[in-house]
Amino acid sequence: MGLHRQHAAWLLGLEGLALLRYGAGDDVGDGFLEARLDEVRRIVDAVDGEMPLVDIGDISVRDGYAIWATTYDGEDNPLFEPEVAAIRPLLDALPLGRIADVASGTGRHAGYLAERGHEVIAFDLTAEMLAHGSGARVQADLRSLPLPDGSVDAAVCTLALTHLPDLDAAFGELARVVRPGGTIVTSDIHVLSLYLGGVAHADGKRMPASRWFASDYIRAAGAAGLQILTCLEPRWPVMAGGGGPLAQAWCPVATAAAYREVPAAIVWSFRVG
Repeated sequence: MGLHRQHAAWLLGLEGLALLRYGAGDDVGDGFLEARLDEVRRIVDAVDGEMPLVDIGDISVRDGYAIWATTYDGEDNPLFEPEVAAIRPLLDALPLGRIADVASGTGRHAGYLAERGHEVIAFDLTAEMLAHGSGARVQADLRSLPLPDGSVDAAVCTLALTHLPDLDAAFGELARVVRPGGTIVTSDIHVLSLYLGGVAHADGKRMPASRWFASDYIRAAGAAGLQILTCLEPRWPVMAGGGGPLAQAWCPVATAAAYREVPAAIVWSFRVG
């Protein structure tokens, strides 16, 4: 059975990243180059030349997460582990107060903050995601929050900013609703991990995924008058089954090399001026 050319392109990309590590002198073990070339030949040979290259199509963030809501909590999302490990100490350091969890999804961080005694208001664009949470929940776009100026002590926005076409409106709105001296904590998938298969999909279609670099966050935060307190780039852990079933079936060693020491997420904390 032939391999669809879109899948082949991704697998060959993983092989290419692994070969770049070899070319840069990383310790990848004996026989690494020969094994990678053998796999590349196998993948190329498996491409079904009779199968047309079909665009998988795009889906909006609202529609995508509405579909994803039914399985989001139960999915084994490998991004959660490094993101949670990096962000939870920042959440633990927040003084007790009123917190807006913006783009909260099903409320994985909102619930944690509520358990720690905070008054939490959860906002999300998608009603289906909010239906799986608890406590105060409001449907709203993170760029237009129904909150007065300076009305919360902190805001949290996780794994959402990549879906926006620009960062300025989001940072401006977060800075508006948090009181002076308060804290904003954000996380997002790292731009490098988007190329490792990290672009979110729902119903087989791509959701929007902008490629934000650290300098983009720094510029947008500065324009909003925010002071940078922390920037973390947690790496991917060594994972069994990394890259998913397709990568494990075709190139598990190359996949492990491609993911090794690559940042999984980017996590920031800011003080409102």
